[in-house]
Amino acid sequence: MPYYYYGYGFNSWYLIVILMAVICMIAQGNVTSTFNKYSKVANSRGYTGADVAKMLLHQNGIYDVQVEHIRGSLTDHYDPVKKVLRLSDSVYGSKSVAALGVAAHETGHAVQHARGYVPLTLRSAIFPVVSFSSKVAMPLFIIGLLIGGLINSYSLALIGAILFGAVVVFQLVTLPVEFNASSRALKMLGDYNYLEPNEVSGARKVLSAAAMTYVAAAASSIVQLLRLLAIIGVGRNRD
Repeated sequence: MPYYYYGYGFNSWYLIVILMAVICMIAQGNVTSTFNKYSKVANSRGYTGADVAKMLLHQNGIYDVQVEHIRGSLTDHYDPVKKVLRLSDSVYGSKSVAALGVAAHETGHAVQHARGYVPLTLRSAIFPVVSFSSKVAMPLFIIGLLIGGLINSYSLALIGAILFGAVVVFQLVTLPVEFNASSRALKMLGDYNYLEPNEVSGARKVLSAAAMTYVAAAASSIVQLLRLLAIIGVGRNRD
């Protein structure tokens, strides 16, 4: 069969990559729809996302983390460097079940940081490397393929693939970090009676939908890495 069929043309790898991209879009769409659904359900205690984040921090003995408002939708995150918990427009002042779930989840990250949760520590440690490798991996890979065909050496392309592998490792380390933060969040919301049992169920659906986006992204990256390695292998075999 022609060479392009195995490495660079439209083959099964492209179909798998496209399938993974579709799965990622479905997962992201599910997050949005689930969040929107439970954004319309007010919690019975009348707390806002900011209220719950501040109270949960103090109940966990954390007094050096600030809770701030950030623009956007679902832009919520915890910054371990500045020790700031930022909540988005749809969470900070909202009294919805969805808002409390997200606020508690981000607080869960702050608790992880305070307790020295190993996967979070590891993720923070490798973030600078991953930030660099994510920018240069694919350009190096493409340049390596072009050069490899001329000098019969795919070392540069392999370096690009290895750097992309660092991104995959980061995403895999992220999974326990996110799942643990959600587990902590749901437990705290129930134990401290910020949500009724049926409301905790709604928050769980929101956080579970969000968690699946990380799973889908990690799976997609693994497939992409395998494809890059397969392309290098085909190039070497051809030469």
